[in-house]
Amino acid sequence: MAVFFECTTRTNRQQSELFDLARSIDVHKNSMAKSREEAVAGVTSGLISLNEEVTWRAWHFGIPLQMTNRITEMHSPDYFVDEQVKGPFRRFRHVHEFRQDSEGTMMVDRIEFSAPFGLLGRLVEKLVLAQYLQNLIETRNQHLARMTP
Repeated sequence: MAVFFECTTRTNRQQSELFDLARSIDVHKNSMAKSREEAVAGVTSGLISLNEEVTWRAWHFGIPLQMTNRITEMHSPDYFVDEQVKGPFRRFRHVHEFRQDSEGTMMVDRIEFSAPFGLLGRLVEKLVLAQYLQNLIETRNQHLARMTP
């Protein structure tokens, strides 16, 4: 059984600009400075594209973690999907969608993940990980929305 949550962020940025900011390795590093996130393999700077991978090293819960994600789907500037190919989750999938309207751009993040360790992992998913990951995504999205053009 997987955990699913969705975050919605509205900004006055153009859709194509927000699409590129969301797939920028450098912007991601800046937005996740609190967890000391660094790109250590694959695409380590600039924009990540379809079928490319990035390996992130970060500190969460006082533990160093490493996670490799691949961009598995992309339709510019409407959406892209990154999925874990190696890391701490049994499964991790993040859909990034962008929609332009008269008020700006709406960014919708849909995250689905499963923790390892069976029943214990499912308990941790519900009690800790879901809210922790949602807070990370919301913090990152606020960083994107506040960046000066």
